[in-house]
Amino acid sequence: MEPKILADKIKDNIQKVIIGKDDVIKIILTALIADGHVLLEDVPGTGKTVLARSLAKSIDCDFKRVQFTPDLMPSDITGINYYNAKEGEFVLRKGPVFTNILLADEINRATPRTQSSLLECMEEKQVSIDGTTYILDKPFFVIASENPVESQGTFPLPEAQLDRFIIKISMGHPTLDEGKQIFKRFIDDNPLVALKSVCSKNDIIECRKTCKKIFISDEVQEYILKIVQKTLDNDKIALGVSPRGALAMLRMSQVYAAISGRSFVTPDDVKTLAPYVFAHRIIIKNNLRMKGMENSQSIIEECVEDTDVPTENWNNKRD
Repeated sequence: MEPKILADKIKDNIQKVIIGKDDVIKIILTALIADGHVLLEDVPGTGKTVLARSLAKSIDCDFKRVQFTPDLMPSDITGINYYNAKEGEFVLRKGPVFTNILLADEINRATPRTQSSLLECMEEKQVSIDGTTYILDKPFFVIASENPVESQGTFPLPEAQLDRFIIKISMGHPTLDEGKQIFKRFIDDNPLVALKSVCSKNDIIECRKTCKKIFISDEVQEYILKIVQKTLDNDKIALGVSPRGALAMLRMSQVYAAISGRSFVTPDDVKTLAPYVFAHRIIIKNNLRMKGMENSQSIIEECVEDTDVPTENWNNKRD
């Protein structure tokens, strides 16, 4: 199935539940096909969990949800070996990470120790329990929701954990017209209950292979690296984008071009994705954060604006 056809089918299915949010859904689908993970940050009640569930139900694959709380332990996520007295041996009780799509609900309500239990799973697509490594099924996709760190009873995600998410994105509040449509859609029933899958997990895996063949010219690759360099040289930034972040942009831009119906990446793809791929990977200097003068997205947008856009013909194929 062509990437654009697949993405459109999933998006149309999700929009049987979610009103509007076309751009948000498209970028989240880009992250899924790019083999990354998504961090949804917004205040409670904006539809983060409903969106995650709608995405999971749109794909015929295993899905598990974990409600993160302060007393959650790492073994509650990964699994544990317990002694089975009847059989006289230790048996593995698999945790919720043994799935295809994992909804980590309110991830920042758990302690940093528990949050870190996802690090190996998200990066290596494997989990180690008592010295034994288990390979996770493909695809493995974490979509985590979090409330803003200013909320009561939350723990900020460590930088290492944030860097494992290929994007960070917010839902935002609905407009007045969207609010009216939400009322009409949910007043009698919950459309999420009746939602059916429109593709298989193999469709996602095959789509990933196709997207890796999307052409990205040397000029656009250099454009990405120049934006990254701007974050390293910026006086407002204490820690810039890492090489992992640059590679994340490379993968995301290929997929975004593919699901937009193109066989090549343009600088506009990079511009569109930059705030979502880069903003959560930088650390703003303390004096600016304390005064509330800057936020990471606005600084990334400045870096993009300060970078010269290549004007070559980006759809030329490699020799």
